[in-house]
Amino acid sequence: MIDTIIEILNGICGADEGEITPDTELFEEGILDSFGLVQLLVELENQMKVKLDPAALERVQLSTPAKIAALAEK
Repeated sequence: MIDTIIEILNGICGADEGEITPDTELFEEGILDSFGLVQLLVELENQMKVKLDPAALERVQLSTPAKIAALAEK
């Protein structure tokens, strides 16, 4: 699951393979912004059938690919 999330992030952000790791701080490093977050949530739903409500989540819960994977697995 984590690999799929990183692949989605690479596509959204135009990051090079290997640039985003499971522990990359997406917001602090400027990789993800609010628009990118919406794109990520849409792609998670489309590709993985995982629906996360952004209004019910805090930004810190979505700050790394590993944290996003943990939420998606719940």
